[in-house]
Amino acid sequence: MAYASEASRALDFEAASSPEDYSGYRVVPARHPWRIVGSALAVLVLAATFHSILTNPRWGWDVFARFFFSEPVLVGLGRTLLLTVLASALGFLLGGILAFARVSKSPLLSGISWAYIWFLRSIPLIVLLLVLNNLGYLYPTANIGVPFTDILFAQYNTVEILSPFTVALIGLSLNQAAFSAEIIRGGILSVDQGQHEAAAALGLSRRRQALNIVLPQAMRAILPSGFNEIIGLAKSTSMVYVLALPELFYTVQVIYRRNLEVIPLLMVATVWYLIIMSVLSVIQIGIERHFSKGALRSAPKSLGLAALAFIARRGTVQANREPQPAPVARSAQPDRKPLVTAGERLARKGVGRVRIHGVSKAFGVFTVLDDVNLDIAPGTVTAILGPSGAGKSTLLRMINHLERADTGYVAVDGELIGYERKGHVLHELKEKAIRRRRSSVGMVFQNFNLFPHLTVLENIIEAPVSVQNVARSEAVEIATDLLARIGLSEKIDAYPRHLSGGQQQRVAIARALALKPKVLLFDEPTSALDPELVGEVLDVIKELATSGTTMIIVTHEVGFAREIADTVVFMENGQVVEVGPPGKVFNAPDHPRTAAFLAKVL
Repeated sequence: MAYASEASRALDFEAASSPEDYSGYRVVPARHPWRIVGSALAVLVLAATFHSILTNPRWGWDVFARFFFSEPVLVGLGRTLLLTVLASALGFLLGGILAFARVSKSPLLSGISWAYIWFLRSIPLIVLLLVLNNLGYLYPTANIGVPFTDILFAQYNTVEILSPFTVALIGLSLNQAAFSAEIIRGGILSVDQGQHEAAAALGLSRRRQALNIVLPQAMRAILPSGFNEIIGLAKSTSMVYVLALPELFYTVQVIYRRNLEVIPLLMVATVWYLIIMSVLSVIQIGIERHFSKGALRSAPKSLGLAALAFIARRGTVQANREPQPAPVARSAQPDRKPLVTAGERLARKGVGRVRIHGVSKAFGVFTVLDDVNLDIAPGTVTAILGPSGAGKSTLLRMINHLERADTGYVAVDGELIGYERKGHVLHELKEKAIRRRRSSVGMVFQNFNLFPHLTVLENIIEAPVSVQNVARSEAVEIATDLLARIGLSEKIDAYPRHLSGGQQQRVAIARALALKPKVLLFDEPTSALDPELVGEVLDVIKELATSGTTMIIVTHEVGFAREIADTVVFMENGQVVEVGPPGKVFNAPDHPRTAAFLAKVL
């Protein structure tokens, strides 16, 4: 009996623990009665409101219908739209200039921009319009000539120049510029500093950096607030009634003062404003979708495409959707071309000597580099080791002049990056000349710093086309070849966000190589990667180490440094403590601090 009882319990346990097939079960959704009650009340309130509005004869819907498309109203509407479009364009154009002046390094430009923004944001729009309308009283004539002299080329009557429409356009534009400048400045400040540094390291001009790199990324932060301002401007055009300018609101006022039908005419203006705002909102959605490229894993479709996709999903079972090809392992590509050809290796022979002489740098009272001297032979690989805060990354940034040395200089093949020698005097170069020399020093950043709004191809060809004036077709050919060499040909049209960390870093290396630099700088190229992705990046760097390109690598990968470096530099507290070949530094260091550091990391 005991045995039977135990057997029965075992069978019960097996039955209870065995998986059960739920495929035939009916699913009953959870019920939320209060949601139903709330929805019913909302529908009731809306129905009562619309019924009251539509059935109340005092709303005067017949009068509304008679004047909605009347000629005076449409003329006023056209003037409102024209003022909105022109003032928005001029206001944001001037606001963009003010924003870039505000963030410039010139104290004068920054100060003038700040003063303009402060002053115009302080003055009510109606006051500004009235002052501009009475400008003829202050300045009866507008003179064109040489300032501070009696030389006069032309003279105009101010009242004739400043018509009511001109005054309205100038006033609205000036007012809009002050607010849009701060919106644009906020967008610029939202762009990661690494993007500015990457653009500068590639040698892109200030204009190219601003228009092609910074602004497209800043637009995602600018657009919501910017369209709020444009919508506000469309409504603010009603303020020009003080100029007796017959825009939409003023026209409606004139009509209802004649026929005393106030509410119907106000509803005419209200509905037209609703239509304007709705159109602007749709435009905003479309522009935001455009600038979301590269920012999302799956870029949102346009409204039309989204509707078509919904219909397609209803009629098919996604038969045309193909799975993404799995990333191909580098080891599975035996026919991949070498990263650097024999011809390129020969061309780089003897090129890329870096001399660092007496370089010091301080940030405030903190000394980052203290009289650093190094001589790096061409075609060699130098690994810089040391604890955090030793000044390694700052020294790397000194080489391509992303940081300006307080004292000392850096030369590549005898050419100073930031200065020009005339006799015994060093003259600091202007930004354009620095960019030209900087393009010979490629840099790969710790956090990749790929431009997220550009595809892999566009990231690689940006600098060759804009800095070295390479034809786009030739730049595309170079980029395609580089991607084939690093095993990422299939990612040519992908955005950085669609890549793994290791793939992003390999693209960053290809971007630096596209400029055919004399020297390649690597700032902790694997520290931002997962351990399993480190290998694919180190493989590329190992291959480059045999290419004859001078490479300087700041790294914490001690084993990697031992394997590929010709020279190891150990730094601490902004000073070079020890320099030597890997066998000497790792096995028998001269300095006790080097030995203590290596004892902890080896």
